[in-house]
Amino acid sequence: MLEEKLNELKKKLIEEAGLAEDMVKKSIEGLIEKRKEILEKVVKKYEPKMNELEIELDEFCTNLIALYQPEAGNLRTILMILKMNNDLERIGDLAVNISESALFLIERPPVKPLIDIPRMAEEAINMLKNAVDSFINKDTKLAKSVCQKDAVVDNLRDQILRELITYMSSDPSTIERSIHLIRISRSIERIADLSTNICEDVIFITEGKVIKHHKDES
Repeated sequence: MLEEKLNELKKKLIEEAGLAEDMVKKSIEGLIEKRKEILEKVVKKYEPKMNELEIELDEFCTNLIALYQPEAGNLRTILMILKMNNDLERIGDLAVNISESALFLIERPPVKPLIDIPRMAEEAINMLKNAVDSFINKDTKLAKSVCQKDAVVDNLRDQILRELITYMSSDPSTIERSIHLIRISRSIERIADLSTNICEDVIFITEGKVIKHHKDES
């Protein structure tokens, strides 16, 4: 019976992860294609759905612990899902941040061609997908590969920041737009960080190894 409930719980988690991934994809798609309706959908339709799923999963986990008093591996799995649930909800919030900044930017002339932000987003989306897959399949090799990708996203963020500082210094009229681009890059970086956190937990649960995440939490 507990095994069936755990499988049901994992299905709900996969649904939530799919929604989080879709929110990030749509927020970037709306920015690149300058499609206001897509961005507004992320904010007004997807975010409430994400909040509902987060509450539902949280209650599901709490009820499982109360009813079945799981031990050892089953308890660790439920606690891991509780943490992932929180991380996925935060990823949804970050997608909303991206969409809100994108709604500001698409109404104004571009500061620079959007090259690095889509690349960053593609890396972060792949990290998120692989993080969830590594948990479902208990694949520590995949989890470790996600952790290694974090540096790629960080480097792209640093590159974007350097370029935008140059733009702002040479033309103060670009400052407000540049700040929104920096906010977007920072949100994508946090999505990658949260995906890495999930993978660190997968490695800990599967192998018992602690891999400390060096990033500051925000």
